[in-house]
Parts: sequence; C-alpha cells; structure tokens
Amino acid sequence: MSAQPHSYAAADPETALKYAIQHIRGDRVQIVEGVIEPVSPSWDHEAAADVVREQIGPAVRRLGCVAGSGNLDLPGSSNWYVPDLAVVPRDLAKGAGALLPDQTLLVVEVTSESNADTDRTAKRRRYAEYGAPLYLLVDRQERACTLFAEPGELGYTRVEGPHPFGTPVRLPEPFAVELDTSDLG
Repeated sequence: MSAQPHSYAAADPETALKYAIQHIRGDRVQIVEGVIEPVSPSWDHEAAADVVREQIGPAVRRLGCVAGSGNLDLPGSSNWYVPDLAVVPRDLAKGAGALLPDQTLLVVEVTSESNADTDRTAKRRRYAEYGAPLYLLVDRQERACTLFAEPGELGYTRVEGPHPFGTPVRLPEPFAVELDTSDLG
C-alpha cells in the first residue's frame, strides 16, 4: 500500500515552495533569496533577542501588539522569513499563518556566525523593500546595533549606527524606548 501524496493547487513555483516549507516536520525553516535555511538559534542568540524583547515589552503591551518570531511572507519573491523578533498588532496576529513586513512595527534580527551577512544585507534590503518601518540589526560579531528606518524601494533612508554594545539605542515612536545594549554581547 502506498501513501497518497497530498494535493494542493500551486499555480507557480513560489507558492509551491512556500507551501512545502510550512509543512516540514520538526525544524522551522526560512527561505532567503531562494535558499532554504534551518532556523535553529543558539542560547546566546536567544538571550540577545530576549534582552530586546524584555525592554520593549511595556511599549508592546501599550500599543496592543505582540512580539514573537512568527513567519513573514515576501510575496512575489522566493523569500519567507522567520525573524528573531517582530512586533505586530495583536488583531493581525490572531489566526495569521504569515504576515507581511509592512504589517510589523519593528523587526529585529540577531546575527549568528552562519547568517550575519544575510541579516546585514539581504534581509535589510528586503525588509525595506517590503515596508518594515523599523529594522534593528543586533550584530553579535561586530558587537554593535544599527537601527534602520524610513523604508523605500532602494533601501532604508535613515540609518542610526552602528552603535557599539553598551551604547543606548533609541527606538522612535510609537515605541519611544531607549534600549540598553550592554547585555547583548
């Protein structure tokens, strides 16, 4: 007896690829410029994301949002991201399989040895292209934070940093939070 394949309607390769990665058992994966990558952060990596999450927590609650690492789809491209942290309105998060970068208020990526260049270049460019209003890059290899704002098709038009760990980083409205970056490294 052979197993019957699951049938679905996929009009194009992008849809088929994104469907397939959502149905991988076990590990979470993302697609970056057409390359499937496992998402398996170390505890040091998680600790850095948690430092940011804890500090923005009061603002996230005040704004009626949630902070987590849910899926972000970039339609029309072969990209499906799992950010280290994204802040999204609570009503959009309910029942959502994936959101779009322009539905976020903030996206945070924490670099690892294996993905630092991806977070510094490809994701920064794509988050801007898809309208993520704020992108915070926590670069553990460079021991610095950079805040990107005012997205456009050619990239972010405002860049603050890189700020060495230990230098406060101000998240603008609607957050109005000064991040203490001394515990990120």
